[in-house]
Amino acid sequence: MAKAQLLPAYLIVGEDTLKAEEALRRLTDRVAQEGDLDFNREVFDGAQGAEGQAIVEAANTLPFLSDLRLVVVKNAEKLPKESSELLVSYLADPNPTTVMALVAGKLAKNTRLYKAAAKVGPRSVIDCTPKKGKKLPQLVQKMAETHGTSLDWQAAEQLVERVGTDTVQLDAEVKKLSDVVIARGGTAIGVDDVEHLVTRVADVKPWDLTAALAQRDAHRCALLISRIQDQSWPGLLSWCVSRIRELIVTKALEQRGEGYQLVEQIRKVNPRVQDWQLRDHRRWAARFTSRELRQALEDAAEAERQMKTGADAQTVFELWVLGVCRGTSAASR
Repeated sequence: MAKAQLLPAYLIVGEDTLKAEEALRRLTDRVAQEGDLDFNREVFDGAQGAEGQAIVEAANTLPFLSDLRLVVVKNAEKLPKESSELLVSYLADPNPTTVMALVAGKLAKNTRLYKAAAKVGPRSVIDCTPKKGKKLPQLVQKMAETHGTSLDWQAAEQLVERVGTDTVQLDAEVKKLSDVVIARGGTAIGVDDVEHLVTRVADVKPWDLTAALAQRDAHRCALLISRIQDQSWPGLLSWCVSRIRELIVTKALEQRGEGYQLVEQIRKVNPRVQDWQLRDHRRWAARFTSRELRQALEDAAEAERQMKTGADAQTVFELWVLGVCRGTSAASR
């Protein structure tokens, strides 16, 4: 099968660093098949003061004893507006003997640079959006396979909890674990290996805690709270109250047979909410009665008052969370 012709520009966009690095490597290898990159590759970095004029001049330079040049622009989203506009103009009529690779962690689809890159041709945008938290353990398991080992689901989850979502760091930890396991003659990485060999560096995310609270999972909530280091307890309470309010709206809509209006109604309060962020709300709301949700809100107001009057904020927060999970009010504790 004939290889697809290379486009004159690509946008590699997304915060999955490992995926982005792999995409750039594959593109580089593909360009190298068309010519010698030893004298025909230039790399710029938007975070290191790269200027649009220099990038465009490099892209318009003819290749030396080769058919193609490669111009890489890292951190393209950090280029100053003037430089970014020069690239937008260039992408409207790019040099066919150069392949430009724009690499960006975050670049909104409505920006002029994103739109210009997308117009270059089909598949000019390479999406490197990170996998959602629920899919990361599966990705970690695949990483282990590439290093000659395996992880069960529990070990993979534990690794994600300790390391976080940075795929480069996750892969590095999987390789380290694999080297240890293989050195002792094994092939499977267990939970004990993760706990003993991997240092916890990931912070607890507020949305992880609010999800556990919405599921009324007291054990999970207690585990997450025990791992919190530099968080504001009143701030976390505010996060949780927002989730409770969303569930109250969800519950009311469900009772009226209007659950399908959930996204529309929540967006009246929070216009930035995405559909996927509300996909579990109807299931979560079913775990509570309307009275329990109202009581949780009333108890939160009391918890906030206690925090402001000098009570130990962490203890107050823990008791409130426990009460919500178990359905016991502040008055009964």
